[in-house]
Amino acid sequence: MSNPLLDFSGHIPFDRITPADVAPAVDELLRRAEGALATVTAPDFPADWNAIARVLDVATEELGRSWGAVSHLSSVADTPELRAAYNEALPRVTEFWTRLGASEQLYAKYKAIDPATLNAEQQRAHANAMRNFVLSGAELQGADKERFAAIQERMAELAQKFSENALDATDAFAYYAREDELEGLPADVVQAARAAAQAEGQNGYKFTLKMPCYLPVMQFAVNRALRERLYRAYVTRASDQADGDATRFDNSAVMAEILQLRQEEARLLGYASFGEVSLVPKMADSPQQVIDFLRDLARRARPYAEQDVADLRAFAAEHLQLADPQPWDWPFISERLKEARYAFSEQEVKEYFTAPKVLAGLFKIVETLFEVEIRRDQAPVWNPAVEFYRLERGGQLIGQFYLDMPARAGKRGGAWMDDALTRWLRPDTGQLQTPIAYLVCNFASGVKGKPPLLTHDDVITLFHEFGHGLHHLLTQVSERDVSGIGGVEWDAVELPSQFMENFCWEWGVLRHMTAHVDSGEPLPRALYDKMLEARNFQAGMQTLRQVEFALFDMLLHTDAQPAEQLPMLLQAVREEIAVLQPPAFSRSAHTFSHIFAGGYAAGYYSYKWAEVLSADAYAAFEETAGDDGQPSVETGRRYRQAILEAGGSRPAMESFKAFRGREPSIDALLRHQGMA
Repeated sequence: MSNPLLDFSGHIPFDRITPADVAPAVDELLRRAEGALATVTAPDFPADWNAIARVLDVATEELGRSWGAVSHLSSVADTPELRAAYNEALPRVTEFWTRLGASEQLYAKYKAIDPATLNAEQQRAHANAMRNFVLSGAELQGADKERFAAIQERMAELAQKFSENALDATDAFAYYAREDELEGLPADVVQAARAAAQAEGQNGYKFTLKMPCYLPVMQFAVNRALRERLYRAYVTRASDQADGDATRFDNSAVMAEILQLRQEEARLLGYASFGEVSLVPKMADSPQQVIDFLRDLARRARPYAEQDVADLRAFAAEHLQLADPQPWDWPFISERLKEARYAFSEQEVKEYFTAPKVLAGLFKIVETLFEVEIRRDQAPVWNPAVEFYRLERGGQLIGQFYLDMPARAGKRGGAWMDDALTRWLRPDTGQLQTPIAYLVCNFASGVKGKPPLLTHDDVITLFHEFGHGLHHLLTQVSERDVSGIGGVEWDAVELPSQFMENFCWEWGVLRHMTAHVDSGEPLPRALYDKMLEARNFQAGMQTLRQVEFALFDMLLHTDAQPAEQLPMLLQAVREEIAVLQPPAFSRSAHTFSHIFAGGYAAGYYSYKWAEVLSADAYAAFEETAGDDGQPSVETGRRYRQAILEAGGSRPAMESFKAFRGREPSIDALLRHQGMA
């Protein structure tokens, strides 16, 4: 028990885990899981759901919990030592999960279970398991089975390598700017850049490709050369187009091999493409249905997007003397046009969104709407900036979550929710295990003793990830594999996250979560009205951008020769969809972690698909809001019970219909985005 990764007595002891603990813990947990698998697949072991769960699920849950902690640390606290330990253990862990999923003997046991002996949650989990055995190669034989296993192991290595290259390429870039290059930049960004340079004993101002630094430069820096320098570095990260030594992080070969292996996997399973394999457990019926959906959405958005570009070009020529804007100019022009049109800037808004106040406002709406209490709690953490909380209802613990908000070196970019522990009526103890979530963002830190300031986009991101967290934490399902987001179709999993984003636009919610960083005054109503007016600013362009990513992803995974076609395909999709063409040197796909390392392969369309669901779900709150604009607690309760509490225990469409009383309509989405 001296190894913290083998200590299951309480919270994960993040303060005690070292890279040296990884290999021995993995060895021991694999030994236990191997033993459990051998036990339940023995001829005399009963084909009984609960009996299998008591032995096998308990062992694999502990393996998953500890390995999940190691994976999490590699995303939020990467070091050379941890990376080496993770990469050493990864093939062994992958090999076990692959063999488990493809075990003919275990598949035979599950086949022999009579679904009539199971409750409704178990029946859903059993049906999913039968489908997953087939997708995991359980029906393959001989050389095909061996090859399938080898593919899984290699793909896990490649996904990790893709992530490492993207992180290292981002971390490797730094530009130390002179004071005369800083015109237009927000004061907090300049202060943070100065502090970063000083911390390294350097002169000037350190600019990086981390989002809290990169984005303000693109939006506000008057100096075109500074914008161009960062833009080129950003869009060529992890590619053959990177400057000098940075090409060592090139992901080209990694991507080509991943695509080739996915295609081979699909053929082994009897499918024409990986796109078809990906959709088996999703709501969408076929790649063509997804492609048609995306092209229809693009067709509807295009007139708005073309008008967006025409407005930008006219404004750039008239007010900024830019007759021929370049790609690094567009964010700057957009910000200036927005300021001119709506008479406010992102910077002005940011002064009102201090992180503590935003968090308090988020908690208030969640507590009111979903009838819970959120309290600070105690648990070991991996960084002093991490906070830990508990959710209760009527004094009963429902779940807990870690919140890790600041960007820092060694932390993967972006924002995400992951599960540390899943709600489960444990078959070994009969005790109910409550869920725990990781909520991770990458926001700027506070400077000069002031609290961190969030952009309104940051606020939306926080609400989005919290929506995922609520889906995981508020479940009332006790069967682990269909509890929370478990078993939810991947193209419906974004419904609760995108749903929560809508509250970031409600005056009744916003006024409680703003306080000016200096005066403490709440957001003025007049400024909110301008924000609301600007809400759908460039909605056409933004929609086409997401469609471009999603269509590229789906076509890439339904193409016969995806590895060879990637650059040409990306260009063809851009020509079909985009209204602003990126330069020839842009390599955005080389850091497209969602599809190469994040589980969204042939699934990136899920964001737009689920947006239809989330907008329609939120329309129910608009229809039942009080005269003061406050959302209805009764509607909140219905939404919680129909969607959040049901988790993956039934098809997502059933849950949606249970809440809305009908199938979803695209009308609410188009209305919300000003494209109705």
